[in-house]
Amino acid sequence: MTPPVDRGGGDDGGSSGDNRDNGDANGVNGDGDSNTSTTSNTSNTSNTSNDRIDGPHQDHPLVTAGTELESADAAMALVHGRGATARSIIQMGREVHRNGLALLAPQAQRNEWYPNSFLAPVESNEPGRTSGLQAISDAIEAANEAGVPTDQILVLGFSQGACLASEFVARNPQRYGGLVALSGGLIGDEIEVTDYLGGESAADLDDTPTFLGCSDVDPHIPEERVHETASVLAKLNADVDTRLYEGMGHGVNEDELETVASMAATLSGG
Repeated sequence: MTPPVDRGGGDDGGSSGDNRDNGDANGVNGDGDSNTSTTSNTSNTSNTSNDRIDGPHQDHPLVTAGTELESADAAMALVHGRGATARSIIQMGREVHRNGLALLAPQAQRNEWYPNSFLAPVESNEPGRTSGLQAISDAIEAANEAGVPTDQILVLGFSQGACLASEFVARNPQRYGGLVALSGGLIGDEIEVTDYLGGESAADLDDTPTFLGCSDVDPHIPEERVHETASVLAKLNADVDTRLYEGMGHGVNEDELETVASMAATLSGG
């Protein structure tokens, strides 16, 4: 069963400038949005196995905007940062929206996917991390059930959401419509490509278009982790474009938005 949808009102406030989602991987406040809808999060898919996870983030509805799923040719799953909301990152989706593209955003419990730095040992961020991966899986399943195939779904995240988005795609390798990780990277104190192959040499992202954007001096995301993430995804056969922006800080810039808009246009054909 797909998650239920609410296309109603939004939160107070709104991001401005380059901090369109304003949630960091280690803890920064976020913002709001309007004119969206939600659907309950009860899909039967799993992020890494045949058993669906029922964790802290599964009680929250999926926020949707853009083209109605039933009429969409493609979809974008947007994962917000810590302290932000599904409704806030939908605003970023609206900035790059094209006709035929559905926007889907899962919501974290208390606006936080996991409690500690993404550089901490994985176990210290459970059960939030695994529940967050399930929330992305649920969003993709909602699109699949509406007739949008996975190779027409772009998974995008900012900050803590970028960490989850890249982690999800790396742990569930297949052809996606794209992966965008803005100011984030794979989760854990150490990153080994063998952890993502699952013992199967056939694990393959099949040239999934992948864009990693981050500042070279981000206070929360070490440059080294961006490179490690790019390396793992490339070894999983993603088509990786990594861009480090000099002195940007923790935010989203116009070049990143233009890149996402181009990827969205390719998917939706517009």
